[in-house]
Amino acid sequence: MAIVRNDSLTRIVMLLCFGTAILSLAVHWRMTASMTPHTKSGIDKNVLSGQASAAEKPWQLTQEKKQNIIASSISNLLPDQGVTQRKSSASLGDGKTQLVVDLSDRRVYVHQGDLVIASYPIGVGKKGWETPTGSFQVMHKQLNPIWRHPITGRVFPSGEDSPLGDRWIGFWSDGRNQIGFHGTPDDGVVGSAISHGCLRMRNPDVRLLYKQVSMGTPVEVRE
Repeated sequence: MAIVRNDSLTRIVMLLCFGTAILSLAVHWRMTASMTPHTKSGIDKNVLSGQASAAEKPWQLTQEKKQNIIASSISNLLPDQGVTQRKSSASLGDGKTQLVVDLSDRRVYVHQGDLVIASYPIGVGKKGWETPTGSFQVMHKQLNPIWRHPITGRVFPSGEDSPLGDRWIGFWSDGRNQIGFHGTPDDGVVGSAISHGCLRMRNPDVRLLYKQVSMGTPVEVRE
């Protein structure tokens, strides 16, 4: 009987231990199950927040890039505007000296960009020896030029009595004859149609013009 009682007691103890273990597992499982949603929720929230943050960062970077692009565009635009203004200015006058000869006014106008900085009276080609019209450029400058008469072939040396005065600014040539601005010992002919195509000027005026032009200066001759 004692042995039987001991066996019974052992079974009871084992059952109690087993039951306690099962109860502990059950409680642990319930606690784990009850905590899992919050934990998952927290993890998911962090992930979504991270995704949102990751989604926001590219967006913010895009905005920053846009701002940078705009800033860069403005920065680049300012020089471009400067280039555009220069182009605009060039279309109206690039700031370089240009000569405009108005045969009807019998004057030459010195342009600096859009501004007329000087004008001088001129004598123009007479009938049959009209001054050629068109676009040319200064191709020859000479102090104290020597002139050969185109018809008689007579050579006139430089000096006070030279028909060319003391300055020559050539802008046209056919390979033999030349046409240009030059001085004259007779100021009275300036303003009339008297020359063989050249543009006669008073000596003080042609000296000033000589300083205002250089090789390649555009010359526009108009009716």
